[in-house]
Amino acid sequence: MKVISLVPSITEALFDLGLTEKEIIGRTKFCIHPAEKVKNVEIIGGTKNLNIEKIRSLHPDLILANKEENVKEQIESLMNDFKVTVYNTETIEDNYYLVKNLGLLFNKEERAQTFNLKIYDVLYQAKINSKVKAAYLIWKNPYMTVGSDTFIHNVLSEIGFENIFKNQTRYPEIRAEDLAEADVIMLSSEPFPFKEKHIAELKEVYPQKKIMIVDGEAFSWYGTHIAKCESYFRELILEFDR
Repeated sequence: MKVISLVPSITEALFDLGLTEKEIIGRTKFCIHPAEKVKNVEIIGGTKNLNIEKIRSLHPDLILANKEENVKEQIESLMNDFKVTVYNTETIEDNYYLVKNLGLLFNKEERAQTFNLKIYDVLYQAKINSKVKAAYLIWKNPYMTVGSDTFIHNVLSEIGFENIFKNQTRYPEIRAEDLAEADVIMLSSEPFPFKEKHIAELKEVYPQKKIMIVDGEAFSWYGTHIAKCESYFRELILEFDR
């Protein structure tokens, strides 16, 4: 089966489940894992600006997309000519069924189950001892955070953080003043590439508050990625359980 993945984390998951470059014939420019394998796969644009004609020229048997990451109109256009499966992954349970479904699709059920069990184990082992109020920022100018109906929120909750914006949805815009309640401000490495200088900017407003850069992939890449973040999460929670 020839498949095109329009989602970085799904591309990674397909390779993790054992598919090869012979089966994965197209991916977006943001599909960067595993680096040594994706470099051999045709790029068909970005997640939100697909090269439809290039996709057509590849004649895929299946296209895998995501409700949030891809543009509805582009996906509907592809549906006229190809089989397209659109996933919507907001919770850890959603993720379980995503990985399970991919395993069934490509006859990799055993491998999929191994990854699912590992993900649950990683999240279980990563729990912090007491609730820590957190603000997780994904963008700057304006600052944007995550509401309760996002995968990031669910990962935060699973390992013991209380999202101070849990009563909001999607990715609300906020101001620096809205972060006062947080015990920790997490600045994600993606999609906005927060750096140390951005910590310094917020330290001017909150000099006593814990502000840190976190690995955006560990929190936002669904599929199989969390299974490989055991050491990262272990080190992260040590920051709070000392």
